[in-house]
Amino acid sequence: MRRNRLWWTFPCALLILLGVAASQSSHSNRSLSINGHTGNVTVYQIDGRTYVDLESLVRTANGSMSFKGDQITLSFPAADGDSAASDGKGTADGNLSTQFMTASVKTLAVLKDWTNALAYGVQRGVPGDGSRLVVFHNRASEALHLATVDASSSSDQDALQLLTNQFNTVSAWSDKLVGERKNMDTGKYSVSADALKNDDTYKKITACTKFLNKMLPNGTYQDDYSCH
Repeated sequence: MRRNRLWWTFPCALLILLGVAASQSSHSNRSLSINGHTGNVTVYQIDGRTYVDLESLVRTANGSMSFKGDQITLSFPAADGDSAASDGKGTADGNLSTQFMTASVKTLAVLKDWTNALAYGVQRGVPGDGSRLVVFHNRASEALHLATVDASSSSDQDALQLLTNQFNTVSAWSDKLVGERKNMDTGKYSVSADALKNDDTYKKITACTKFLNKMLPNGTYQDDYSCH
């Protein structure tokens, strides 16, 4: 937000000079656009110069005005091009945009559901050909697509790569477990309580999930080997 301080010594303190030449003294209502905000203002033409009612100007620009003695302080929101960081469209290095951060957290939640379903199934020897897992794959794929669409900064893109790596790892693990089910080779997970914990892929997925679960909501990009 930008603050402009104006000191006025004239009785008509609610007039601001625009500097547009005019030939007669008069006033009229005109449409004025400021930083994308449009409104009707009272325009005065006095002695060949054009003035605008100060209160109308502040109202149109969606700003504010305060008085302290003979000092008038005006405050205006930043222009659209200066507010990229606040609207989530672009951020400083390392910071994740708001839209991407929201979409990526949702994607991670879906991936966690998928992982939990896989772990539950193999530990309890739940039969099946993997067809029930298709819904988890499709949900995760759609969520990742939405996160990809919302990735608008370089930091977003870097974080998106980690999220994509996690998706690929979970997907590959799912395919592996489905193959083992078909070959009746998942009994090892239900026989030993530590079998799943000792599974290298599961440990990798768990470590990356913990990292992303902290990094993404924090809003600042960081890297971790577990997500590669």
